[in-house]
Amino acid sequence: MDREEVFRVVIRNICEVLPELEGYAFRNDDKLKDLGANSVDRAEIVAMSLESLDLEIPLVELSKVSNIGELAEVLYEKLQSN
Repeated sequence: MDREEVFRVVIRNICEVLPELEGYAFRNDDKLKDLGANSVDRAEIVAMSLESLDLEIPLVELSKVSNIGELAEVLYEKLQSN
């Protein structure tokens, strides 16, 4: 799976949690909070993305992620190291 595919997994999960964003043109620098995701939504999006990618990583490793591009990048790197 390449970086773009991981990004699409994250986007798919965002749209599932926040259906009002369906059709939105997501960018790497979009922040979940700015897109209207509260803390529960953000946790759910991360959990769903980890499950979709069959990854188990400590959430603390995602604490420095500031936007969806960085989230996708961290998840991609973890996939490569498995």
